[in-house]
Amino acid sequence: MSAESLKHLVIGVVVFGFLVEKILSYLNVKRPVPQVPDTLIEYLTFQKLNESKAYQLENYRFGLYSGIFSFVLTILFIWNGWFGMIDSWIGTFVPSPLFQSVVFFAVIFIGSDLLSLPFDYYGTFVIEEKYGFNKTTVRTFFGDKIKGYVLSILVGGGLLVLFLWLIHQMGAHFWWIFWIIASVFMVVVNLFYTAWILPLFNKLTPLEEGELKHRIIHYARSVNFPLDNILVMDGSKRSAKANAFFSGFGKRKKVVLYDTLLDQHPPEELVAVLAHEVGHYKKKHIVLGMITSVLQVGLLLFLLSQFIFSETMSLALGGEEWSAQLNIIGFTMLFTPISMVIGIGMNWLSRKHEFEADEFAKETFAGKPLAEALKTLSVKTLSTINPHPWYVFVNYSHPPLLERLARLES
Repeated sequence: MSAESLKHLVIGVVVFGFLVEKILSYLNVKRPVPQVPDTLIEYLTFQKLNESKAYQLENYRFGLYSGIFSFVLTILFIWNGWFGMIDSWIGTFVPSPLFQSVVFFAVIFIGSDLLSLPFDYYGTFVIEEKYGFNKTTVRTFFGDKIKGYVLSILVGGGLLVLFLWLIHQMGAHFWWIFWIIASVFMVVVNLFYTAWILPLFNKLTPLEEGELKHRIIHYARSVNFPLDNILVMDGSKRSAKANAFFSGFGKRKKVVLYDTLLDQHPPEELVAVLAHEVGHYKKKHIVLGMITSVLQVGLLLFLLSQFIFSETMSLALGGEEWSAQLNIIGFTMLFTPISMVIGIGMNWLSRKHEFEADEFAKETFAGKPLAEALKTLSVKTLSTINPHPWYVFVNYSHPPLLERLARLES
């Protein structure tokens, strides 16, 4: 295939991915406002459903405009060979191929982030603020950005340099060496995320002694789940939305509860939420998720190794000669359909795991308080209760609310 034909193929793949995403979003947002289901009659009003639809519409329009901006810019960069022009320009003052690659990705990352900054700001301080979700201050918003840059430079930059060095030094064998390194890194991050990374952005404090902690520990012991680390995160620092999650394996496992979750739910519902998270752990979902993630990275790196040394892609993106960085950019675009298929499979597996964790909570604690917690969460976050089935199939990592309630309340 000629460089010109490959350029047209890349553009076609980008167009395909954009159209699929926007068509699915359109189908989802055009779903009519339903009547309030019987199971939600005590939690939800028709007025609240209309507010949820308004929130959904506003996010859809915002996503459409920002998506079109990003799409048009990407097409222009491919069509005019601007990726190659940037690479050639960097090559005029950075003689080392390795550091030329590093500087190229630094320029692309910084440029992309600066262009997305106004959209991030608008989404946080206009849309989320309008519907009462935003608790972030301007200082926190930009502080997070700076911390993110530092973390990206220290961690992401280090991995990037190692990755590019392996490509330049090891040739086609780079993929399995970096796969091992990336796999170890993913496990270490999972083990130490709440100890090393999360405290950079949020304050974590042990759950206070009292009824809730007593009931959580009592439940954990009843299912033979030793739990010493129960932490509360100041999620209200940024958003009114609530959440809970597990981190780590073995003795390093921790459960993190958002302070907003504690404010919105009584102890029985909070224990039910914890029982759901314990279900993920007991059903080996966390380990399985880690294994599938490692396999995905391995597949991605292997496919990249079959592609990265082709000079044609570099020329297709406007380069003057073979360039590892241009081929990586081109590969990420051509990988879109495969990534979509993998994402659909992963989301299907995730929805299956959510049902299993719900069932575990129902069997070992109770289904009713978990159902009530899900209802409260859904209403307070203005979640859509009747998403389009195709949108769910492609994008949802959790089953729709009514499907979960049907099983919990049966």
